[in-house]
Amino acid sequence: MAALIVVIGVAFFFTYTNGFHDSANAIATSVSTRALTPRAALAMAAVMNLAGAFLGSGVAKTVSKGIIETPTGSKGMAILFSALVGAITWNLVTWYFGLPSSSSHALFGGMVGAALAGGIGVVWHGVVDKIIVPMIVSPIVGLVGGFLVMLAILWIFRRANPHRAKRNFRVAQTASAAAMALAHGLQDAQKTMGIVVMALVISGHQTGNGIPIWVKISCATMLSLGTYAGGWRIMRTLGRKIIELDPPQGFAAEATASAVMYTTSFVYAAPISTTHVITSAIMGVGATKRIRAVRWGVAKNIVLGWFITMPAAAIVAAAMFGIVNLLVL
Repeated sequence: MAALIVVIGVAFFFTYTNGFHDSANAIATSVSTRALTPRAALAMAAVMNLAGAFLGSGVAKTVSKGIIETPTGSKGMAILFSALVGAITWNLVTWYFGLPSSSSHALFGGMVGAALAGGIGVVWHGVVDKIIVPMIVSPIVGLVGGFLVMLAILWIFRRANPHRAKRNFRVAQTASAAAMALAHGLQDAQKTMGIVVMALVISGHQTGNGIPIWVKISCATMLSLGTYAGGWRIMRTLGRKIIELDPPQGFAAEATASAVMYTTSFVYAAPISTTHVITSAIMGVGATKRIRAVRWGVAKNIVLGWFITMPAAAIVAAAMFGIVNLLVL
């Protein structure tokens, strides 16, 4: 019982770090264009994250069944604990350096690394189909989609008064930022729900992969609290360092990213990274101004971080399992 409490507690802390690490995904563009004040944006994002967590369960079931084989006994708890520690460590490191990496892929990397260290099978076809392929495809869709949506906006409003159009798009950004935050709750709260369900199954407190209502409420609440705490370092990177956004660009990026996230959640039940999608959408939107308007050096560092996230979290998780195995098991 003690091991279950520890694992669930660490899972909730991971969700909290996920919230403040990824709060920038939903609101950085709205804050940078002054469509919303930082505190108002964070409060809105926290509420919408809470609501989004109750919209579905497909992503949670993918996490609990489709990445690693369900471990058993005390070793199973040690694997989940180590996976979460690996993910939390990477979240804190990237938050410190203001790097918009993926909390989701840190968790997946931690799960794979801990499973391999613990001698548990990895569902490699699930990792490839549900994680690797979406990790590659979703940023490309975000980049191209952001470019095309921004081109459409430029053409539709080509004769509009620029100042009036920007003022109207600031209002529209309230809706697009809310949609982005709702999608973030839909995606990211479910990932921790999947871990908690695995812990309940391993401990014998649950059979099957249904998500108890208290798990939904707890994970959603922790994500919302983390979101309201804010991730200002990453917010500066997304909102200003890639490109200086104006309200139409911010709206285009948020609309594109949220559309991608809803599609992958409801149609494919694939756990994608909100960070990858919104960052690539910002790049695509910025490229419509001119290619050099995007600070590709910053973008390159961000993309490099995406590719090292899973291996880095996996290494930390494997090392942590070794420590737990030596001291406890």
